[in-house]
Amino acid sequence: MSEDSDNKAGREKTRSRAVPTGRTGRALRVAGLAGRVAGSMLAEGTRQWRAGKRPRKRDLLLTPGNARRVADQLSEMRGAAMKLGQILSMDNGEFLPRELADILARLRSEATAMPEAQLEAALRSAYGKQWRREFAEFDPNPIAAASIGQVHRAVSHEGEELALKIQYPGIADSIDSDIDNIAYVLRVANVLPSHVDVGPLLEDAKRQLKDEADYLLEADYLEDFHRVLGDDERFVLPRLHRDLTRENVLAMSYESGGPMESLARKPRKERDRVMSALVGLMVTELFDLHMVQTDPNFANYQYRYASGEIVLLDFGATRRFDEGFVDSYRELAGAAIDGDRDAMAEAAEKVGYAVGDEDGEYRALLLELLLLVLEPLRHEGPYDFGASDMPARLAALAQEAATFADFWHAPPTDVVYFHRKVGGMFLLANRMDARVDANALMLERL
Repeated sequence: MSEDSDNKAGREKTRSRAVPTGRTGRALRVAGLAGRVAGSMLAEGTRQWRAGKRPRKRDLLLTPGNARRVADQLSEMRGAAMKLGQILSMDNGEFLPRELADILARLRSEATAMPEAQLEAALRSAYGKQWRREFAEFDPNPIAAASIGQVHRAVSHEGEELALKIQYPGIADSIDSDIDNIAYVLRVANVLPSHVDVGPLLEDAKRQLKDEADYLLEADYLEDFHRVLGDDERFVLPRLHRDLTRENVLAMSYESGGPMESLARKPRKERDRVMSALVGLMVTELFDLHMVQTDPNFANYQYRYASGEIVLLDFGATRRFDEGFVDSYRELAGAAIDGDRDAMAEAAEKVGYAVGDEDGEYRALLLELLLLVLEPLRHEGPYDFGASDMPARLAALAQEAATFADFWHAPPTDVVYFHRKVGGMFLLANRMDARVDANALMLERL
């Protein structure tokens, strides 16, 4: 079983570090990080001044040394601190310097396990002192470690292999303070643009992360997806074990599979089939279910090389979208496919974008951005993701749009989360060098 930042360990002993608990202790970690980064900036600035250079504050902040400091500390803290770094790392140039987003991208593949003492405490909290009696076997070595919890294999008394997702101690209670503290450091470091009100996005991130830390809610999501996809032979989902699930432990059947990257060794026809299934699933989630698993991490999908089945993992990042947003986004996609910019602007405003003056340059740039994001939907016939240079074009346009401080604000939070999933699907399809007829998949929903 995998989470948003999968760190496969197999049966080998993984490195472990205690998860800092308590708001004060975690706040001190962030303060210490800020102090070390500031000290590094001062030293590097002094060195460059002595060399006759006039360094920019941004260049002093985004050094390789500071990259390690930020990523290492957030990785050690786990929880919302690490998760916020992951969310920001998916930024396409609207909020963060590209360099910092690349630094934070390390957090999508780095996590350390908690030591055995904390693991023991978590299991006692869930099942009591005699927790071992709940299982015929329990492997103390995690098979995955992520931002909110780690995954262990076990065997039920009926002989079924289980995957237990066990939450790090104190993570749920630290979400508000972690996000506030990290955002404060980023603001003081002049990384977050002063003209952008990211408050609503941060508040929504808190709500989303609290949902992800609610394993009983994730259990409900898993059952919801089972009802929809349980008969679809393309997909395999873990089966919930409600009797062994607790607030801090999610118990499921263990479903084997290889990394999705192994699909790259298959012929193009199979790569196209699998990616068409995943893109189609994303479209179904938004327009039919109004419920999207928004975490784009590749480890949330596994591939059974022999059968071609797709294993779907980790439903903690599932987000429900209200009907108004879904209808407005449907209008936006339809207008983009038709090339109707006036209808696009109207739909974008309904979705929550600030679109600017009717004939203004900002509006034109925003529409170009949206047309680019929706390019695979607009392309008639199979879209060649492997040959596309869309990410480079998108980054260039986003940087240009970000200069319009009078109009620019944080994008609607629903859009941020859905486009996070869209971006993940694009990157996976690009990695697989796959072709998908996304236009046909979308036209079925218009």
